[in-house]
Amino acid sequence: MNLRPETHARPLAPEATRLFAVDLLKAIGCVLIVWHHLAFYGPMSDIAYPLAPGLIAWLYDYGRMAVQLFLVAGGFLAAAQLAPQGAAAPQQPLRLILRRYLRLVLPLAAALALAVAAAAAVRPWLDHDSVPAAPSLGQLLAHALLLQDLLGMEALSAGVWYVAIDLQLYAMAVLLLVLGAAWRGALLVLLLTALSLFWWNRLPALDVSGLYFFGAYGLGMLAYWIAHSRRPLQGALALAVLGGAALALDFRARIALALATALLLVWAATRATDPGRAAAAAWRRGVSALARISYSVFLVHFPVGLLVNALVARAWPSQPLANALGMLAAFVLSLAAGWALYQGLERRRATLRAVLAAQAGLLLGGMAALLLAADA
Repeated sequence: MNLRPETHARPLAPEATRLFAVDLLKAIGCVLIVWHHLAFYGPMSDIAYPLAPGLIAWLYDYGRMAVQLFLVAGGFLAAAQLAPQGAAAPQQPLRLILRRYLRLVLPLAAALALAVAAAAAVRPWLDHDSVPAAPSLGQLLAHALLLQDLLGMEALSAGVWYVAIDLQLYAMAVLLLVLGAAWRGALLVLLLTALSLFWWNRLPALDVSGLYFFGAYGLGMLAYWIAHSRRPLQGALALAVLGGAALALDFRARIALALATALLLVWAATRATDPGRAAAAAWRRGVSALARISYSVFLVHFPVGLLVNALVARAWPSQPLANALGMLAAFVLSLAAGWALYQGLERRRATLRAVLAAQAGLLLGGMAALLLAADA
């Protein structure tokens, strides 16, 4: 697999084409993850199950695999930002990592504060395993630093683990490119991708670290560089051989999906015409809008679902149709809440002062919830 930067690579499709393909993956992943958690965290899904047992069971068992779409897309975009030609090492790497942390944590702190408040509100009258316990100070501090899984602490909201993994993967990519300098950084990415696919991803104990997930993330980075190479077809075949060999050693559906996603991105990025151009403009705008707010939706959907679960359980504790409609309402409200979080925080510049203020709010809210739980 030749990853040396090409100065005379053949022209690619317009940037908008590639970004639309990524947007489509992010939008699909967002929808699937929200519905996976609605199926996973009851009680609405438990009551609604008889109406669509096959669909709810599929969402419960396989919806989480949509994470692979985010991992591959994240790697693709990281390569585009950090080393578009797989060449120049990123400048000011520590500053890049800090900036990534601030961007991730600013909306996360607000979403976690909402999750803590929602859990405190429903805990007295919703007896269900999906309701988190009141947080400890250690939990709050660990979440603020994205260390909760590495320290073995219970998460305060669904999907928080992914935010920590995203930061680890981005930091790994930055450091690999700095250590490798020039085009050898891409070879280090290839090496770690292979190590993850053949070894680390087969060790469940490592699923709290970026090493476990770097296979999918690295496939996304390699897909970007292959699409910019002089011979994208040969590169795509080499990528398929790499992924196929890992699957032959130990077949994992999540890796098969990540490989297919990476190859799809290579295809979409090297098309002469925009594969989405024939689609209606409104459809394209809708997909791009959902992709844009997908991170905020990902962060905020759990507390929204928790509140809707509690309301429906209290009003219609045994009616399947009402609970199915409650799941649909939770999905729509999650999109609305995600849009509000995006507009209010995610799209704004994530300064250190803003992040510290948001984290202070999380700590104060968490301690208040802890005191309320102690008095109950």
